Amino acid sequence: MPERGVPIAAPGSSDSLARHYPISIKGVVEVGEKLVLLRNGRDEWELPGGKLEEHEGPAECLEREIFEELNLKVRIDSLLDVWVYDILNSVKVFIVTYGTQPLDVNPRIRISNEHSEVGVFGYDEIAGLNMPSGYKNSIALFSKRRNECGS
Repeated sequence: MPERGVPIAAPGSSDSLARHYPISIKGVVEVGEKLVLLRNGRDEWELPGGKLEEHEGPAECLEREIFEELNLKVRIDSLLDVWVYDILNSVKVFIVTYGTQPLDVNPRIRISNEHSEVGVFGYDEIAGLNMPSGYKNSIALFSKRRNECGS
């Protein structure tokens, strides 16, 4: 056991050598039993959300990003999945996905200029979309929890 006041390891000894990835917080958004997805510049469908800013927590980030991208206010339900996305074999992003619930019963979705298109899809359409498998997995987990809760 180390003596009181003696560090176990030098400060930052291993952290400074670790790889650092940008963090992106994403949300599965369901409106009227359809999933809301955005088409990005790589022609992929993705979950709404974005980069975690220094001053905010994951829930704050996701609420802000979904409002900015879709003009939609949501409540964050639960953590679904965490994974690393290797974008075009050049940038790795640490992805955290949450389930969400829209706060408005009849939302008016408006797309921001960050994406080329917004789409709403049934669960049965997800498998055929050009979308990273990590997002598809998050949607499957959301669907499973939704069905278990009887929503």
